[in-house]
Amino acid sequence: SGPPDFVSWSTRRDILFVSRYSTTKSMLAYVSAGRSGPEAPPARADAIFKVTMLPGDGVGPELMTAVKEVFKAGDVPVEFEEFHLSEVQNMASEEKLEEVLTSMKTNKVAMKGKIHTPMEFKGELASYEMRLRRKLDLFANVVHVNSLPGYSTRHNNLDLVIIREQTEGEYSSLEHESVTGVIECLKIITRVKSRRIAKFAFDYATKKGRSKVTAVHKANIMKLADGLFLQCCAEVAELYPKIKYENIIIDNCCMQLVQNPYQFDVLVMPNLYGNIIDNLAAGLVGGAGVVPGESYSAEYAVFETGARHPFAQAVGRNIANPTAMLLSAANMLRHLNLEYHSQMVSDAVKRVIKQGKVSVFNVPFLSLPPLL
Repeated sequence: SGPPDFVSWSTRRDILFVSRYSTTKSMLAYVSAGRSGPEAPPARADAIFKVTMLPGDGVGPELMTAVKEVFKAGDVPVEFEEFHLSEVQNMASEEKLEEVLTSMKTNKVAMKGKIHTPMEFKGELASYEMRLRRKLDLFANVVHVNSLPGYSTRHNNLDLVIIREQTEGEYSSLEHESVTGVIECLKIITRVKSRRIAKFAFDYATKKGRSKVTAVHKANIMKLADGLFLQCCAEVAELYPKIKYENIIIDNCCMQLVQNPYQFDVLVMPNLYGNIIDNLAAGLVGGAGVVPGESYSAEYAVFETGARHPFAQAVGRNIANPTAMLLSAANMLRHLNLEYHSQMVSDAVKRVIKQGKVSVFNVPFLSLPPLL
């Protein structure tokens, strides 16, 4: 859903958020959430919204702890059903996967940390992350790359959206050794899924009042696969005459994002390119710790960080940045039509960053005083 419209406040309400940055040592962030909204918070919802939670690996559990504490402090009417699914911690099985899927099919909404995928081949090509996406048909990944006041980066005032098809492409889990020493990895591009993600991108641009969609491809080399994707994007673009349409080759796109990212508005692309561009663009505004993301199917929505990194080296060191996960949580609340609580959390996070009172260790280009 789009951003809410609020009437102005005649009073100001200060809210204390207690945000835990690690499971072993607490940091307290006192956030004064002055905002535009109703004069008093709405009465507590009659219904409690149930949301599936997958903390994942690395700092994921610590970030989810921050979310739960913020929700508790803000009296957010959400109850989490928590499942621990991890390939690297031997907490992954068909039974656990089915439990998660059952919960998701009931709740329709989830918050997820990064489920780390080992590089070693152990008999199964598809990771649990990929299997979740396919089982739930989470075809569209959306990452809103937006500069946050208080984070001084090389490019400020950025506002662009990356939309990635994430159920096919190079991540189709179709690899085999044709002869000894020769591996073939298949890239799957279909007309149905290419048109679907293109339509999603143009619908998103229309709904959010954006003016341009750029298709990212490598059709000059992969003439059939990326050629089909590009053809589908062009066909869908004709149905949206008010939205400007362009296309750009993936390598040039990477260079242009670094040199002049302001030329882009909404970018749509196949799976692998989206994975790379998500991370590149996150680096433009501060890194993996500040950009929220979400994945959609026709029925389900999963909210997570935009750049998916477990950040395992930060576990227990009290340095994980909860910004991306908290902003993702705010987006989830908006998806649940909890506009008041969504705005409250989002404003609080942005306010404490803008005040410069929090030391965020995994964000480059920052020089902030220690957390009070």
